[in-house]
Amino acid sequence: MGPALLALLTGCVATFDAPSLTTISAPETVVPSDGLPAEVVLQEAANNLDVVEHGGEVFFAFRVAPSHFASRDAMLYVVRSADEQTWSFEASFWLETDLREPRLLSLDGRLLLYFAVLGESLLDFEPQGMMVSERLGDGEWSDPEWLYDEGFIPWRARVIDGTAYLIGYVGGENIYDFNEASEQVHLLTTDDGRDLRPVIPDQPVVHDGGLSEVDFAVLDDGTLVAVGRNELGDEDGWGSKICRAEAGDWGQWQCSTDPRKYDSPLVFRTANDAVYLVGRRNLSETGNYDLFQRDLDPADQTLQYELDYWQHPKRCSLWRVDPEALTVTFVLDLPSRGDTCFPSALDRGDGRFTIYNYTSPLDGPDLNWIEGQTGETRIVRVDVQVP
Repeated sequence: MGPALLALLTGCVATFDAPSLTTISAPETVVPSDGLPAEVVLQEAANNLDVVEHGGEVFFAFRVAPSHFASRDAMLYVVRSADEQTWSFEASFWLETDLREPRLLSLDGRLLLYFAVLGESLLDFEPQGMMVSERLGDGEWSDPEWLYDEGFIPWRARVIDGTAYLIGYVGGENIYDFNEASEQVHLLTTDDGRDLRPVIPDQPVVHDGGLSEVDFAVLDDGTLVAVGRNELGDEDGWGSKICRAEAGDWGQWQCSTDPRKYDSPLVFRTANDAVYLVGRRNLSETGNYDLFQRDLDPADQTLQYELDYWQHPKRCSLWRVDPEALTVTFVLDLPSRGDTCFPSALDRGDGRFTIYNYTSPLDGPDLNWIEGQTGETRIVRVDVQVP
């Protein structure tokens, strides 16, 4: 695929130093589509999602709601497909309050869905905790049960080298209260999907500060490389942190600060230890979330940064992570605009990944973020070939 065609498909030309080595397919709309089962009742917004391969099929979980914001009408659906074109109904979840952050875990022949339960306020983030449901058979799932700590928000669930991991955070209620409280990132493992325990014995918290959404990859030598959203801010600033923990010492994170905010981070690696990130990109003059307004107190800084961030359009973008320098380099934009970026990926091998993501309509206006959050969003799929 040449640069001209790539620009046509994505709306921008890659600025990575070797753009011709990274290509993407044309976007394919998954939600809405004729391939969805009749049991799926769509609403204006389709956004938070996850995909996983299990038992030779792809399982796809996603949220629908009146808008991006919290709602008692929010529902989670799970569907499955052998060809990612025609989907069979698996399950739906509605608890008369907001539901989001669905996370699928395929573990030793079992399939579990974790998800976050929140409140109904449009203007506040009210985490109640995490629930889990397990697939019992075709179209049959267990009743959701509360799991782990109160207020815990799951962010990623995955199996790496035969070990299951779940990373998430507590303290999310502080993000939009504009106080000086912190959030704690928990790194957990499990043998059965339900008995969660710290990866580091007696140390569930691997970072205490401004980080919330965090994802990670593990290099061949056992080094952990993580990218986290630092929206709350801490003594290091605002935006994001790029972190690493040495093999055998995952409880000690070394982090650098990046003024950009890579919302909804998805971190993955290729067979040669190349680390990539998919996360939201801010279309402002600098792209930064941190405006370096150090004359304000932390609460006013966070409020001002949020107001500025809402006024700009967004993209969902592919970035390259340097595990040594702890820096991030822009590669290209995925097909996306307006309100966008909650990615999940399937590793197809040989550097090819199928990325599912949500976006404002690609054929519509390039809305700023707050406009996009109140309007229609769809879920699309693309194949990305990286070096």
